[in-house]
Amino acid sequence: MKPNTHTALTHEPWNKGKLVGQKAPLKLKDIWAIRVRLQLSNDIRNLALFNLAIDSKLRACDLVKLRVRDIGHGEHIATRAIVMQQKTQRPVQFEITEQTRESLVTWIRYKQLRADDFIFSSRIHASLHLSTRQYARIVDAWVTAIGLDPTAYGTHTMRRTKASLIYRRTKNLRAVQLLLGHTKLESTVRYLGIEVDDALEMAEQTEV
Repeated sequence: MKPNTHTALTHEPWNKGKLVGQKAPLKLKDIWAIRVRLQLSNDIRNLALFNLAIDSKLRACDLVKLRVRDIGHGEHIATRAIVMQQKTQRPVQFEITEQTRESLVTWIRYKQLRADDFIFSSRIHASLHLSTRQYARIVDAWVTAIGLDPTAYGTHTMRRTKASLIYRRTKNLRAVQLLLGHTKLESTVRYLGIEVDDALEMAEQTEV
């Protein structure tokens, strides 16, 4: 089967009619629903993009600018990587899980990418790499395909998802702060909406 390296997207402008505010993280079942769809459609580009977005927890502006050399050497993908954040000019590290490494190797081999190449190139000749707007449209397509409301999700969904899951499992705010590259713990609390979520969780568990 020939890989489907790009799915035609005919959405309106990515921010048209969108609600302004925090975007919800994906639940574990949502992650697997999207991942399985991409695997079944043999969409090797978007599978690599999805997996790396979840693992890296990077802002869209940093994710789309990743080059092959940032995550490994040739077809050898590192288990950990470090990049400089555009917004804060501070380095942040992230893990690259086995399934993400496998999907990246498949994509790099298919495109015959070299060390200096952007991992996700743009289909628009004027741009060397995928734009944040193109990425936003792709995320919209992912969540819409599994029946979620695209106005409630966005590129920040991808950044928040694994961080939220880690916090729910460990309650370790400091660890999540480091993974997101936040300078202040308060920023992490606000970013994850932890106080509100925890309050609602306690309310749900309280019978009156």
